[in-house]
Amino acid sequence: MSQESPVGPDDLKAIHERIYLQSGFVEQLMTETGKVIVGQQYMMERLLIGLLANGHILLEGVPGLAKTLAVKTLAAAIHARFQRIQFTPDLLPADLTGTMIFNAVSGVFTPKKGPVFAHIVLADEINRAPAKVQSALLEAMQERQVTIGDQTFALEDPFLVLATQNPVEQEGTYPLPEAQIDRFMLKLKITYPKKTEEIEILNRMTGGKPVEASPAVSLEDIVQARSVVHQVYMDEKVKRYIVDLVFATRSPEEYGLNDLRPLIEYGASPRATIYLAMAARAHAFLRRRGYVTPEDVKSIGMDVLRHRVTVTYEAEAEDTAPEQIVQRIFDRIEVP
Repeated sequence: MSQESPVGPDDLKAIHERIYLQSGFVEQLMTETGKVIVGQQYMMERLLIGLLANGHILLEGVPGLAKTLAVKTLAAAIHARFQRIQFTPDLLPADLTGTMIFNAVSGVFTPKKGPVFAHIVLADEINRAPAKVQSALLEAMQERQVTIGDQTFALEDPFLVLATQNPVEQEGTYPLPEAQIDRFMLKLKITYPKKTEEIEILNRMTGGKPVEASPAVSLEDIVQARSVVHQVYMDEKVKRYIVDLVFATRSPEEYGLNDLRPLIEYGASPRATIYLAMAARAHAFLRRRGYVTPEDVKSIGMDVLRHRVTVTYEAEAEDTAPEQIVQRIFDRIEVP
């Protein structure tokens, strides 16, 4: 692997100016989605990060927190084709991917594409469906293609899966295996709105006039922005900081966190390192900056790592959540 050439002050200035110009649509997009979605700044920002960093997102929260509405609004604001799939225990893989239909006139089978052929796919309550269906979706996420019969079809770009799940304590769910959860770049914990926000929600949603977002940017703008996000500069110190964070989930004792060793079954995989760097670059892009700071890494780090740290039975017995372990790591690792 070739080493990146050093970036001088003039180069950094040029990158920063390019990013500043290219990210001009972000404010316009947030304003447009804000016409429909009250509050939930955290969720809307993370959805944009997933879109810009080409990473799928898992949203967890109780019903009624505008998860579906947020995804639908984002799709409308970028003029993307949107499909919502309600996952149920009797769903079949073909209900997602499509199937071959026999044409009696021509005597041949023709493919009928399923709802996964969209730009933004909302897999609602993904943990309500059995493993085969979850696997069919996750294969499309990973390979960005779908096989129907003996034909393989590439999925359009951008292709983003946003899956929602209710907390696994609820009955009738099939919790996603760790290996499948690892495919999601971010896992978001969606919380209740503030009281002032709920009053605004009440006023908007009971006013009698439907509120909808209009297209603010095009899909071409998003695809172009993705290529620019890769150009956001990341210093070697920030890269080492990311690697230290991930390694601390695997070998906490090497970072003076001996008490965490009995609590961690498995640490984060190298995929976490890659996703943390990509998401940090996208976070900097949203801030209209041409370089990544440690603050970008810290801001997005919990969402990248919370579902990649598997706790032991001992941690469960002590009621220690992965978030608490990740927070301890962030508090301990020295910021460059």
